Amino acid sequence: MSNITKDLAMFNELVEVLITEEGIHPVAERIEANKLYDVLDLSLNAEEMVDAEFKEVLRDVLVSTPKTATNLFFNQLFGGRQSKAVLGDLLAVLLNNSMYTYKVAGPQVGIEQEIIRQSCHLIGYGAASNGTFPTGGSMSNYMALVMGRDAKDPECRLDGMTKPLIVYTSKEAHYSNDKNVSFAGIGRNNMRYIATDAEGRMLPRLLEAQIIEDMKNGGIPTYVNATAGTTVLGAFDPIDAIADITEKYEMWLHVDGAYCGSVIFSDQYKHLVSGVSRSNSFSYNAHKMLGTPLTCSILLVNDKKHLHDSFSNDADYLYQTDGDDFNLGKTSFQCGRRNDALKFWTLWKSIGTSGLKNIVDQQFSLADIALDYIRSHSEYTLYSFNDSISVCFNYKDIEPMALCTALYEQQITVVGFGSFEEDTFVRLVTINANNEKVDILNFFHVLEAFVVKTPNLPKVLALQA
Repeated sequence: MSNITKDLAMFNELVEVLITEEGIHPVAERIEANKLYDVLDLSLNAEEMVDAEFKEVLRDVLVSTPKTATNLFFNQLFGGRQSKAVLGDLLAVLLNNSMYTYKVAGPQVGIEQEIIRQSCHLIGYGAASNGTFPTGGSMSNYMALVMGRDAKDPECRLDGMTKPLIVYTSKEAHYSNDKNVSFAGIGRNNMRYIATDAEGRMLPRLLEAQIIEDMKNGGIPTYVNATAGTTVLGAFDPIDAIADITEKYEMWLHVDGAYCGSVIFSDQYKHLVSGVSRSNSFSYNAHKMLGTPLTCSILLVNDKKHLHDSFSNDADYLYQTDGDDFNLGKTSFQCGRRNDALKFWTLWKSIGTSGLKNIVDQQFSLADIALDYIRSHSEYTLYSFNDSISVCFNYKDIEPMALCTALYEQQITVVGFGSFEEDTFVRLVTINANNEKVDILNFFHVLEAFVVKTPNLPKVLALQA
């Protein structure tokens, strides 16, 4: 038996262990960080380890790792497991193609381009559009910013930054925007944070007022980042109203849909990104709402020339055949790049666009179940709103950070907390489309039972006093 055959047999055994363990213990037993190396054998050996011992070490690592696919994981903006996507990711690992040239990627290039073409069609981009698969939402935002910078000041690609370019985003936007203005040479002092309404959506009138003020002071308004699904409240900025402004002042409009941009697949919820066809670029993460394994980020550009202008570079040792349309390294940030498209393609191919629609709709349905439960129980205080899969609440007068930490440390459930304006609250993310109504109700029942058994949890009023 070959090594790969033996190792795949071991893999199958370990998968069975993991799936069984997830059913018995949906939340992994927590290991204190300062005890990690004492509890698990993570050392690297000088000599070969026999397979039986190696398998046991792997088993220990697997069962101790946080379980993100179970019905008690609500902590991050990803969760669950779509099996057809897992299949695609495993095949991509075995194939081990890099996506920079057709010569080494072959049909995988066509798979990536088909996803991009269909995605562009869904959001209303035209025949000149295209895109790429960055390493994540933060990189998607960075690439969009670089294109916006270069579109406003093409000379900066050769001469460096010489003009006071100004960038705009909401106060609730993803933190990658802060880093990206620094990386792009624009500078953090040239970032403007626009206030939001009570639901966390950027206020266009304040955006335009800030643009006018910057122009009076000699600044050059360059780029606006609008968000489709803010990190905490899951809010959608009003893209149409923002596009009116960016078109008026000849600015780049990027829509960061990393969290909730996948609403483009839903007939019922795609109105939340109305106006996206007017943007210069748009991104969404299939590893979030659509449940593919991490990472799977798609960046789309209304006019593909901007990808070429900002990221193309000749390399005779690499690009030797097949032309630019099939050599994807010409329009990506990286050179070597793993195949993140196949896992999304196997999911989309197997369940169809209608199946992706059902995945998205299920998440909003689960959020509605949570909202209904909170609204019908007076011991809860609700901080979120309809049309969001981030359900934000507090229970009784219990301090939310302490509650979430205690739930995690005692392996009850994994859920996070967030803040908006003056409020801090528990943030339940219903992004696992494999969950059902019973799983959402179980979460609340588990939380309530834990509070009864843990009477000494800190109270909000006590902390304020």
